[in-house]
Parts: sequence; structure tokens; C-alpha cells
Amino acid sequence: MVYRSQQATKFVIGCGLVLAATVAGGLIGSPAVLAAGVPPAFTQGFSEIVKKVTPAVVNIAVTGGSGEGGRRRGGLPPGPFGGPPGGGGEEPGGGDLPTPPPMPPGPPGGHGRPEQSAGSGVILDPNGYIVTNNHVVEGATQITVTLSDRREFTAKTVGTDPKTDLAVIKIEAKDLPALKWADYDKLAVGDLVLAVGSPFGLSSTVTLGIISALGRGNVGIADYEDFIQTDAAINPGNSGGALVNMNGELMGINTAIFSRTGGSEGIGFAIPSSIAVDIVDSLQKTGKVVRGWMGVAIQEITPALAKSFKLPEQRKGVLISDVNENGPSAAAGMKRGDVVVAFNGKEVQSVSQLRNLVARTMVGKDAQVKVLRDGKEQTISVKVAERPSDELLAKKEAAPPKEQGETIKPPDNVLASLKIQALDNALMSQLNIPAKTTGVVVTSVEPGGQAEAAGLQRGDIIQEVNHETVKTVDEYLKAANKIKKDELAVLLVSRQGNSLFVAVNPK
Repeated sequence: MVYRSQQATKFVIGCGLVLAATVAGGLIGSPAVLAAGVPPAFTQGFSEIVKKVTPAVVNIAVTGGSGEGGRRRGGLPPGPFGGPPGGGGEEPGGGDLPTPPPMPPGPPGGHGRPEQSAGSGVILDPNGYIVTNNHVVEGATQITVTLSDRREFTAKTVGTDPKTDLAVIKIEAKDLPALKWADYDKLAVGDLVLAVGSPFGLSSTVTLGIISALGRGNVGIADYEDFIQTDAAINPGNSGGALVNMNGELMGINTAIFSRTGGSEGIGFAIPSSIAVDIVDSLQKTGKVVRGWMGVAIQEITPALAKSFKLPEQRKGVLISDVNENGPSAAAGMKRGDVVVAFNGKEVQSVSQLRNLVARTMVGKDAQVKVLRDGKEQTISVKVAERPSDELLAKKEAAPPKEQGETIKPPDNVLASLKIQALDNALMSQLNIPAKTTGVVVTSVEPGGQAEAAGLQRGDIIQEVNHETVKTVDEYLKAANKIKKDELAVLLVSRQGNSLFVAVNPK
């Protein structure tokens, strides 16, 4: 499937790697190259690794389906590309993804003819358990697996996890060749990798690349991301295939590419073993995935926010923008405005990293969370709970009646381009504002002003101004009027149920 962003960039599901021309023919094995310390694999070839890996990679043919294994003409797939992550868990505050435009309709298929397509999969267990992408088998009415020796089996779905775009299927077979997971901690940028799959239905296709980057998050492919980036030419049909190291160990499951044209531009993504091992094991044993949950909303720290919270320069970590009152973090004493700098001894670099660390923590286990509060570090013990369903987290209650508010004259500072109003039932219904939300609502944002540049939107609920809580218009004006014309303002806003801090710069 293809996704187009505001920069006309596309995400294309499917996988495959192209061997660079510079390693072809006479270049390999020349005395100059050997003297330069080129890895032995380049001079000896990769045939032994290929013999080990290809028997464990299968072709998956799907009838029905709504992802790559069932590409719907004239529409976008649900699943990992179907919208923003569910709110309420360890999600980035206000991290809604732009909705891509619909694809143009293609030629109509035959009347009453079921759609068919293909993907790839990797055998992980000699008894027939196979891992693939969720988008390959999602909604499938029939799944046919073809082994490298051309034997065919009908597969059943054991379990799927759209949040990571992984799925486990099973065929009734014994003594199958299987791959073992690689140790993610031993991977390094620049390592050679091989990809095996069925691009365009061409089974047992082997291609070459390197690891271009590790820990890629916030790509917008799935809710939980920590991708291996490769110079992969990922093509339709290779989704779910194997990305292996020079020992023939499974490093990741090929998933998508980043492209402006729909073709390969050398930026491909694979779900790493660090995520896949736990997910696949849980799906194989129980058919579902249980994730850890702290009950906080988190966001990245911008330079303006770092200045506002008086954080040291170059300080790593993520900002807590909200604490669920019924969650484990609230019970442990964590507060909005805390900066998480380490989780169970691991330094926190990004929102996606912390979200993955929490999700992988065993439910009921005490996690040691190091936070920075008022310039001082402290460690808080949080008993990790099971993440509630998206439906439960998004559940709304009836809002208490409020008096009708009036449009208020804005202050003479960086907030001058905002018009606000008291929150009432009519506005909550009109703007789809969650119940129990307090503050003042932004009714308009002047184009070209500082507030628009900061990303504020109509319907945002302002709950704090420079760390002062505001529940009424009078409280908002009192806090806002303290800000001088050339001063920065930091607002805590609630947007579509997610809390986030927004810094409004005077310049």
C-alpha cells in the first residue's frame, strides 16, 4: 500500500534488497580490494548462508485480505497505516498522524472474483509456526503457504498484533527448517545483511544490503516502532520476509520502505528481533499480546520546552504531559512535567524507546523510573500494569453541566493571536472533547501568529499557562497577563484526549 505525506512522500509495503553494483563482477576478489580489508563474505560469496536461510523462508498467497496480502483497489489498508495510535497509554501527547489522501481507483476486477496476492513468511518452529506481517494476512479468508521445495499447505492464523504489524500463522507439517533470532544488542550500523523473500511472487529471492540505522521510531508505520533501517529495495510480495546477518540468524522481519516515487530509494525498514521475539512468543503461546502500561502520556522535549522546564543543555529524556489518575504512575507519585531520563537502568532517548521499554516489561513487575523534577533527579518505583484496551482508554463519561461562556479579549503578548472561551457542554459535544476535561477552549487561532506557528489549534483545551493551572477564563487571563511581550509561554493543552505541552515563542 502507498501512503503520501505532506512532502509527497510515500510508504510502500513490501520488501526486497538490491545488490549494489559496486560489489559486482571483477571488483570483488581483486588484490586491491583484498588488501583494503574487505569482509571475507565479499570474496567467498554468500552461498553457505543462503543454503541455510532460504529453506526457512516461505511464500504466502492470500485470498481476501485487506493489507498487502489483499490489496484493496481504490483505498488504503487498515491496520498499521489506519490512523494514530490509541490514546491513554505510553503514547506521544498529541501525536496524531496526518490522514493520507485516498489512492485513485484502479481497473475493476472480475465480477465476484476474490482478490489474491502474495507475501512472505519465516519458519520459526519445525512444527510449522511461521511469522509474517499482520498486513500480509489481515482479513484473509484463505492462506496458502508454499515452501522452498514447492510443497503447499493451507495455513491458519494463530494470532495477530496490528500495533507492531506482526502475525503468526501455522501449517500442519513436521521437521521443517527454521531460523533462530539474532541478538539485537550485537547489531551495528554498517553490518552486512541479506534479505530473503518473494518480491513480485519470485520465491527464494536473495538480496544484499547493510544496516543503515538502528532504533528508527516515529515513522508512522505501526504503534510500536524500533525499526532496523537498511538500504533495502523493498518490493510488493517481500513483506514478512527475513532480514538475516552473516551467521544466517534472523535479525528482523522486512516491512516497508520510505519513498517519494513508490519505488526503492534505499530506505527500508524491518521489525527487529528486539521487538519480534516477545511478540511472536506471546502470539504463538496465547494468540494475543499483553503489554506493560505505566499510565502516562509522553512527548519529545523541544529546545523551547527544555528552556521552560529549566533542563540542562543536551539533556536526554521524554516529558510526561499527563498522568492517568487511575494508572500505576499516579499511585507511585509521578507528576505531569516530570522528565523521564532512565527506565530500569537504560537511558531514555526518545518517546518510541520508552514506549517499547514499558510495553516489554512484565506485568506486575516494579520498574525503576529515574525522573528529573524541579532540576533534581529522583528514582520512582512503578508497578507496571497491563495495558487496557484502546476502547477502554477512550471511553467517555457524561460531562457535568457548565454555564455558557463568552468570547474573551486576548492578552497583549504571544497569546494575542488566540481567542478562548469557557468550556461548556455544547462546545464539548461540537468539538468532541472528552468528559472530565477542564480548562478554557481555543475557539480560533489567528493565521500567521505565534500561536499558529507553535501548532495550537481550534478545539485545544488550555489547562496550564506557564505551569499555572487554569480551569476558568478568569484564571486563564490572570496567568496569561503575567507574560511580557518578549517572553515565551508554555501551555499545557488537551487535544482529542491527549495532553501535550506547547511552547509559544515571541519570535
